[in-house]
Amino acid sequence: MAKETILVTGGAGFIGSCFVGQAIEAGHKVVVLDALTYAGHRENLDWIGAGEDRLVFVQGSICDGALVGNLLREHNIMWIADFAAESHVDNSIEKPSEFIETNVMGTYTMLEAARQFWNALPEQDKPHFRFLHVSTDEVYGSLGETGKFTELSRMKPNSPYSASKAAGDHLCRAWFKTYNLPVIVTNCTNNYGPRQFPEKLIPLMITNALNGKKLPIYGDGKNVRDWIHVEDHCRGIYLALDKGLPGETYCFGGDAEKNNVEVVDTICTILMEEVPKASGHYNDQIEYVKDRPGHDRRYAIDDTKAQETLGFTREHDFTSGIRATVKWYLENTGWCQSVMTKAA
Repeated sequence: MAKETILVTGGAGFIGSCFVGQAIEAGHKVVVLDALTYAGHRENLDWIGAGEDRLVFVQGSICDGALVGNLLREHNIMWIADFAAESHVDNSIEKPSEFIETNVMGTYTMLEAARQFWNALPEQDKPHFRFLHVSTDEVYGSLGETGKFTELSRMKPNSPYSASKAAGDHLCRAWFKTYNLPVIVTNCTNNYGPRQFPEKLIPLMITNALNGKKLPIYGDGKNVRDWIHVEDHCRGIYLALDKGLPGETYCFGGDAEKNNVEVVDTICTILMEEVPKASGHYNDQIEYVKDRPGHDRRYAIDDTKAQETLGFTREHDFTSGIRATVKWYLENTGWCQSVMTKAA
């Protein structure tokens, strides 16, 4: 039986490109739609071994409803994995309008294009269609010292970024409830792994350390995040598309809570082992800076539902995963220089 063709928005980004590779390996044809803004790069897909018949790249915006509709019809898309988003909290504080445009209006545009396409499908094809919206645990706000977020947690976003993602999640629910569009939402904790744009904590610390720059840590550095390897997250998304039920939400976590100081110290220690400094230690470059507004104290995800209903499991633990990630950046300094130059 032929595999469904998947439209992957934001497929040239960090998480999206990982999912594209897994989908291609699983036998799907994938159409990537990406605007190639500063964090999306065509070279993020170069590692994927697929011919033009299996991987189609289109540069464009999810806010272009006509383009999305044409792609759905042209390629007879049966699955949509909607990764496209503005995702950096600091940027959302400086320029919130871009986040509202992409994460709210873009999600609305995608849902409407999908609804029109789905309505026109033959009745026998409609049950196979899925629209999966990739979201974040940040929509739930901040945790205290105990407890974890679940699919039933109340949304309490604290930044323009998380508020825009929460709005997208609500739109997805409304399009399922009002129009019966088969929508699935996933919420995930912090990702790490290869090809993450060097604005996020882990790649920023690696590249800054190697370049002799300061390693800035907000506040007291005790903000806690639950870290999941990008490959585990993408396997969860595939399971949600393949086995998930329309109208449901599935959370994915890494079971690896670390505060920011722990993460940075771990990176510095690995770098000292791999590329020792002539004098001093990489953690000498740590600098505590003024905390950002609305900085959530702690995130953690309970993904029991995904484990029990989808068969979700994690293949990476943080100890080995972070070491492999640091080594990837050491072996791919050219990639870092290329994407940073293009983003400048």
